[in-house]
Amino acid sequence: MAVFWAGALSAEPLRILAVGDSLLAWHQWTGRDIPSQMGDALGAEVENVAVSGGRYVNASERRNMRARYRAGAWDVVLMNGGANDLMALCGCSNCDAVLDLLISSNLTGAVPDFVNAVRSDGAAVIWMGYYASYRSGGFAGCRPYLVEYDARMARLATKTADMQFIDSEDAIDASDRSLFALDGIHPSAKGARRIGTFLARAATQ
Repeated sequence: MAVFWAGALSAEPLRILAVGDSLLAWHQWTGRDIPSQMGDALGAEVENVAVSGGRYVNASERRNMRARYRAGAWDVVLMNGGANDLMALCGCSNCDAVLDLLISSNLTGAVPDFVNAVRSDGAAVIWMGYYASYRSGGFAGCRPYLVEYDARMARLATKTADMQFIDSEDAIDASDRSLFALDGIHPSAKGARRIGTFLARAATQ
């Protein structure tokens, strides 16, 4: 375990804030969302401000994930997001430019700026990578760009203190329908539990 995680996990209790899109928000109303499942596995206090349709670029205030973040005595901020930006802004013709707005190949952009702002408040960042879903829906054309997006975020994590990239795709089997909600994109309660416990385990190894 990294020295940072050893220190963070000594907090009583560990305090986690979740900021992201609908993958983190799904099941929030029942307390079976991914962040809550992660918190249960760690014995942590969790506040989840993730929102369906959340975006980093040109978003309304309610759906602006940066605006939903608030500084506090957080030990860890669990984050994701970016897929809605690609789906809403690229029109399947300008995807490279939108991806670069989020995070360029030089690891600059709106998302690294946000990560650094969170870290400057004293919290560590766990970035949850996207998984391949059972159905693609409106994200069908986004998959190659989401793969590259996750690769860039993983590289950012290797170069950034107090940041860890954890790929949720390592926790979920896209062919197992029981892990997905009826839309085939968002996690079922079972899928959220699997991902949440995987995040907790990966963060402490």
